[in-house]
Amino acid sequence: MQGFDCQNVLSRRARSFKLSPIQQLSLLAQRCNAINLAEGFPDFPAPLHIKEAAVAAITADFNQYRHVQGVCEKVASAFEMAHGVKVDPATEVTLCCGQSEALAAAILAVVEANDEVVILEPAYDTYEACTILAGGKPVFVSLDPPFWSLDLKKLDAAIGPKTKAVIINSPHNPTGKVFSKVELADITNLCCKHGCLAITDEVYEHITFDDVKHVSLASFPGMKERTIVTSSLSKTFGVTGWRIGWAIAPSALTSAIQIIHTKLTDSAPAPFQEAALTALQSCPDFYKSLKQEYQFRRDYVCNFLNDFGFIVHFRPQGSFFVFVELPSEVRFDDVSSLPD
Repeated sequence: MQGFDCQNVLSRRARSFKLSPIQQLSLLAQRCNAINLAEGFPDFPAPLHIKEAAVAAITADFNQYRHVQGVCEKVASAFEMAHGVKVDPATEVTLCCGQSEALAAAILAVVEANDEVVILEPAYDTYEACTILAGGKPVFVSLDPPFWSLDLKKLDAAIGPKTKAVIINSPHNPTGKVFSKVELADITNLCCKHGCLAITDEVYEHITFDDVKHVSLASFPGMKERTIVTSSLSKTFGVTGWRIGWAIAPSALTSAIQIIHTKLTDSAPAPFQEAALTALQSCPDFYKSLKQEYQFRRDYVCNFLNDFGFIVHFRPQGSFFVFVELPSEVRFDDVSSLPD
C-alpha cells in the first residue's frame, strides 16, 4: 500500500508561509534555555493585583465560554479618557484573543481579494500574513532610517484606487518610533483624500518615554468613522500569554469583526476577561511607574550599547525595542568593562 503524502494536500496558502525569523529564534531559545532577545515580551512578574484577580476568577469557576460586557465598558471609558473619543461599549468594542486576533478579525472583516493594504515597514510580520490570508495584497512603504521618518510623498503614491486600508502601528514595533501629531494629521488627510480605512496597532500605548505621548489616529477629525483600533493587555501588564485584546470600531465594522471573531475563537479566555476588569481599573500611579521603569531600562541598554561601540542614532520614544548600527569592530576579549 502506498503511503499518504501530507505535503500534497497542503493549500498554496499554507505552503506560502513559514515561521518568521523572530519565531524561529524564540523556539530555538526555548529549546536551548537561552536568553531570548528576538521576541517582545517582559521577563518579570505581572502586577500582583491582576494575578490575584485571575486566580480568584479561576477559583470561582469562570471556566466556560464568556463575553464579559464589563470589560468592553472599561475599554471604552479608558479610550475616551485617553483620547477624547466616545465609544459605545455595546456596539463598538470586540473582545478578542489578544491584539493579533483582533487585527486578523479586522482585516478579514474588510479586506477582499485583490484589495491592497498599505504597511509601513519595518513591520510586525502578522500584518502582511493577515492581509494575504484575507486575499489582499500588501503594499509596503519604508520608514526612513535612522530616525524612521515618514515620507508623505511615498505614502501618498502607495495609496491607490485598490487600497482598502493603511495599517499604523504607534508606538512602533520594532523601531520604537511614536508618530507625532503632525504625522498623524498627514495620514488622516491621505486616508480622507483616498477614501480608505485605517487599522491601528496600539499595544504599546502606555509605554512611551521622555514626555512623548501616544495619540490615537481615531481621535483626529473624520477618523473615528474610518478607523479600527486594536490593542490588548499584553504589553502594558506583562501578560502576553493571557490573550486578552480588543478592537474598537464603528458599529457596522464592529458587527462584522464580532462575527469573524466568533467564527475563529468564539470567546477570549474567561478568567482573564475577569482579570482584565481589574487591570483596566489600575490607578494612575501604575502607568506612571510603568513608564519610569521602562525608561530606566531603555536608558541603561542604550548607554551600554553606546559604551560598547554600537551606535544608537535614535533613542526609542516608545515600545521596548532599539535599533543600533553595528560598530566597525567589536572586541569581546575584554569584558572587564561590562556591567554586573
